[in-house]
Amino acid sequence: MSRTRAQKAELRAQLLKVRRGLTAGEREAASAALGKRVRDLAVLASHGTVAAYMSIGTEPGTHEIVEAMRQAGTRVLLPVLLPDNDLDWAEYRGPAALERTSRGLIEPTGERLGPQAVTAADAVLLPGLAVDVHGVRLGRGGGSYDRVLARLQAADAHPVLVVLLYAHEAVDTVPREPHDHLVDAVITPEGVRHFGG
Repeated sequence: MSRTRAQKAELRAQLLKVRRGLTAGEREAASAALGKRVRDLAVLASHGTVAAYMSIGTEPGTHEIVEAMRQAGTRVLLPVLLPDNDLDWAEYRGPAALERTSRGLIEPTGERLGPQAVTAADAVLLPGLAVDVHGVRLGRGGGSYDRVLARLQAADAHPVLVVLLYAHEAVDTVPREPHDHLVDAVITPEGVRHFGG
C-alpha cells in the first residue's frame, strides 16, 4: 500500500469513529441544517437534473433533501450499485419506489438508465468522509464515485460537484492521489464553501 493510501485509510478510520460516536439527536440536527443549506444553493434549487444518493447509517441525512428536490420539480437520479462496484442510475419517483438491498443500500426500483445517465446531471451530490480546503474529497475507498467522476470527465460533462458533510469533516488536508478529482463545494450544517471559480 502506498504512503498516500495508508494516510487515507488512517483518516477514514478516524472520521468513521467520530461518526459512530454521534448521537441520533446530533445526526438529526445536522440533517435538518443541511437541508436548509441545500435549499440556499441555487444549482440544487433549480429544476434541472441532480444526481444524488440516499444516505445510510451515520451518513449526513439526504432523504428529506432528495424528496424536497423532487417535490420542487427537480429530476433526481439515484445510484444503483452494480456487481463490479460501478454505478447505474434510475430516476427517483418517491419514497415508495425505494428498496433496501442485501448490502444495506437504499436504491430506486425504477428503470435503469445506464452508467452514462449521470453525465446529463446539472449537479452531483457525492457522499464522502471529508473535503479539504482545496476541494479534495475523501470517499469510503470503494471507488464507485471515482468511476463516476472519471466518466464525467471523459464525457466533458461539468456538473457542479457537491459533498454533504458534518462540520468536523471539512478539514485542512486530505491526502490526494492522481485519480482524485476536486469538488466544487462542500455543504456542512454551518454553511456552504465553494472552491475554485
